[in-house]
Amino acid sequence: MEIGGLLTTAMAVMPHRDAERALRTALSLDVPFWPQLPLLSYYEDMYVQASEHFPGIWVDMENRTMGFSMDRFIEEFEEVLAHFEEPDYFDISKTYSTVYHRFLQIDLLSRPAIRGQLEGPISFGLNVLDQDKRPILFNETVRAFLLDFMAKRLNAQLGRLKALNPNAFMFVDEPGLQYIFSAMSGYDGIAGKQDMEGFFAAVDRPRGVHLCGNPDWDFLLGLDLDVLSLDVYSNGEIFTSYAGSILRFLKRGGRIVWGIVPTNFEPFSNESVESLEKRLLECWRVLEQHGIDRELLLSQSLLSPATCCLVNHDGEVTVEKAFSEIRALSQVLRERFKLPG
Repeated sequence: MEIGGLLTTAMAVMPHRDAERALRTALSLDVPFWPQLPLLSYYEDMYVQASEHFPGIWVDMENRTMGFSMDRFIEEFEEVLAHFEEPDYFDISKTYSTVYHRFLQIDLLSRPAIRGQLEGPISFGLNVLDQDKRPILFNETVRAFLLDFMAKRLNAQLGRLKALNPNAFMFVDEPGLQYIFSAMSGYDGIAGKQDMEGFFAAVDRPRGVHLCGNPDWDFLLGLDLDVLSLDVYSNGEIFTSYAGSILRFLKRGGRIVWGIVPTNFEPFSNESVESLEKRLLECWRVLEQHGIDRELLLSQSLLSPATCCLVNHDGEVTVEKAFSEIRALSQVLRERFKLPG
């Protein structure tokens, strides 16, 4: 990947109920993406989108719930295997995202890059429960298939996006990574690390991870990734304490997406471009003190809002303001460091 220089992008989950407005907002950033709009339709929910064609899954659209049946998994398994070498089968259909297919109609060739995303296998496996109310991640047979299945889905989408822009890349959304390294029964950190290493070996490049929490940063920065996106607004002090791993990640060519502008109403209202600039500069100062060259860091960094947010009382208003603020912050920092604008 060649992008950096404090270009802007964002997380995909947005509170909009108007797809065209959401797309305009996504397109306002340097590196646009297709929005995921769960308030528009349950099909636009990131877990539902990832579930398409997965054997054993049932989705209740009326009650906005989903689950898994082992009996159905056994019944449907052979049908999925029959399509296992068909990339189109693993892409997101129009039923599961009208927004994605609208994005595919846009001329995006002139952009420095574009981005797609899919829920990762760890988070999916933790959130989808079987008939016994147990996460499917704990079932060794299902987990092994899930890892292969999600890699196929990511590769199919990336191939579609690269046809629009050769610099397309993917986020694997993995909020669940912060939990597998704790003392959770049924799936420990050692198994999780092995599974994630094998999973990413099967995922085409460029590939990255986005998460908002605090995982084992040494492990995550050591994975063979091209991009790491995180909520540095909340986790900056912890993240920068891993300066050695960050330096090794950057020297391998990795890109960091610094999520710095809060999207929740209250913290957003208490911040400004100036205060967020100060907070981010402090993170970078700490890294410089630990031997990370500023020029290297800036050349391999992007900026984004800190998190997604669906719960603000003003709907999409604060989120759109956060998108505007990240653009303004990017401009201020590009001018400060004399980067191309």
